[in-house]
Amino acid sequence: MADELNTESTDAAPATKKTGRESVFHRLYVGTGAFDIVGKRKRWYIFFAVLVLVCIASIGIKGFNLGIEFEGGTQIQMPARGANGPITADEAKQAFADALGQQADSAQTVGVGDAATVELRSDTLDADQVAKVKQTLFDQLQPIGGNGQPSVQAISDSAVSASWGQEISQQALIALAVFMVLVTVFLAVYFERWMAVTALIALVHDIVVTAGIYSLVGFEVTPATVIGLLTILGFSLYDTVVVFDKVKENTRGILGLTRRTYAETANLALNQTLMRSINTSVIALLPVLGLLVVGYILLGSGTLQDLALVQLSGMLAGVLSSLFLATPLLVDFKMRDPRYKQQAERVRARRANQARKAAEREADFDASDDEALDAELRKEKAYAAAASIPARTPKSQPRRGRPSGKRKR
Repeated sequence: MADELNTESTDAAPATKKTGRESVFHRLYVGTGAFDIVGKRKRWYIFFAVLVLVCIASIGIKGFNLGIEFEGGTQIQMPARGANGPITADEAKQAFADALGQQADSAQTVGVGDAATVELRSDTLDADQVAKVKQTLFDQLQPIGGNGQPSVQAISDSAVSASWGQEISQQALIALAVFMVLVTVFLAVYFERWMAVTALIALVHDIVVTAGIYSLVGFEVTPATVIGLLTILGFSLYDTVVVFDKVKENTRGILGLTRRTYAETANLALNQTLMRSINTSVIALLPVLGLLVVGYILLGSGTLQDLALVQLSGMLAGVLSSLFLATPLLVDFKMRDPRYKQQAERVRARRANQARKAAEREADFDASDDEALDAELRKEKAYAAAASIPARTPKSQPRRGRPSGKRKR
């Protein structure tokens, strides 16, 4: 495989001899199979195994930072504009602590300008505690209501039941199970069994890694996070299907050919779709980054930010799994079939036979034949020189004088 990859990369090299970086980008765009992704699959297996183990360990040990929709509690909201100036989340959190002697679970500013609000979330509070917190917030921060004057009515509260979050989680798990079943059936019918299996493994990897990132970093898990997690599965599946479709096209009838093995053909398909996958991922990530910037900087932490965070981490994990995990796993599964093993043996035997014939041709032209070759060349030169000697019979002299213009009768 290395010989073919080196040969193809050498053919592509003359167009970009200026720098090594240009050569890499040229091979990337041309898709000549210069990047041995499948041949180095053990390295990728180690990388993904370590990543998944770290994520699983974080989920088991650290757990998730569940939002109020999943754990239940009380949410208090008020305008971020007070009689004494803007009200910050830290000021509201300190007033909450002064009222009850305990810290709020979270405090954040949502929105911008006159529409900005401060949200406080805590464990479930009774009516007396809520009233006490509202009065303390009003006394210390003087939030301005709709009439332009400080008012206690500008501070609102709501109780969230944990059962609502549990219902959302249950519905999300049902949707995930149905999605995976339908995906398995589609891939098994359109492609084949092993492609369906490897695509599902890649999907499970994306879910585990995305969840692990949320656990490691401590992002808050909200219903928007669950919705975003379901949306990234389609993106990951799309990228995997694009690669598998090229693999299917390149490997059609490969059992009767001896030019490349299945692994080499799959690696070539990966290289041919590598640039497309990168371009698609970059274009898809740009609006997600825009959502993240708008949601965090302009509107504050909220639904947009939650959607952007899960999509950003999930799409990155999906790109990596579709390129560096799904196809290498497919190759390992296919090579368990004796037919593909025999085809690989025929390819190696053909290459060994070609190498042996090339070595024999080189051995025929040894140094002992140089003198005979030189003598033959000298003999041919002598014959050529003799054939070019001019004739000894002098040529007839042309008649002198002017032509009369009359023809002889």
